[in-house]
Amino acid sequence: MSSLEYLIEERIVRYKEEYKFEPFLKEVSREMIRKSIEHTLLKPTATVEDIVALCEQAKEYKFCGVCVNPSFAETSLQLLKDSGVKVVSVVGFPLGTNTQLSKAQEASELIRIGVDEIDMVIHVGMLKSHEWSYVYEDIRGVVEACKGKPVKVIIETCYLTNEEKIAACVISELAGASFVKTSTGFGPAGATVEDVNLMKWSAPKLSVKASGGIRSYNQAIDLIKAGATRIGTSSGTKIISEEV
Repeated sequence: MSSLEYLIEERIVRYKEEYKFEPFLKEVSREMIRKSIEHTLLKPTATVEDIVALCEQAKEYKFCGVCVNPSFAETSLQLLKDSGVKVVSVVGFPLGTNTQLSKAQEASELIRIGVDEIDMVIHVGMLKSHEWSYVYEDIRGVVEACKGKPVKVIIETCYLTNEEKIAACVISELAGASFVKTSTGFGPAGATVEDVNLMKWSAPKLSVKASGGIRSYNQAIDLIKAGATRIGTSSGTKIISEEV
């Protein structure tokens, strides 16, 4: 058994013996939610005008960042210059089945133009095949290409068993990622409080980004209480303006 296999197995055994759902926070403020939001637009039909509106809204509401497809990264960087709003872009999106080299090259290009953070999609098929070394190298290649900029690993929870979610989190931590992220938003289901809590428990050194189907203020509160520190949503303005 390799050291990687051992660490995954050890965490799964602990999960079966010890894990129970416990919130990481008791109180969440509106300001905490506002600062956690990555205002997101990843639809294939998004236009330049849509991206301009996204960035203007992010500046107005002082969100943490915007999350856009690679072809819109440079435009977003220009629109958000000196605003304090981060520009986040995606690698291997939305399937994660690109080659390791192409993912690393895509990340390198985005970092070169100035993107602040990278959200990469894990190779779900390789994870489900228990090809742990492949998954590790896939993530590690992007981490190295990002030269210290934060990498979030999208594990696409809707396709995984709890044991596979744990494995994905352990591998992401060992490969040098900064976050694990629930979903692309393109799968059959998105973020749940149960998945966020399990992910934070599985990789306590990593932050968790909840993404996929997040549309209400109370939903955002519950996800942050469960362990998320970032909320990826296309409903950022609705959430932060919602009366509760």
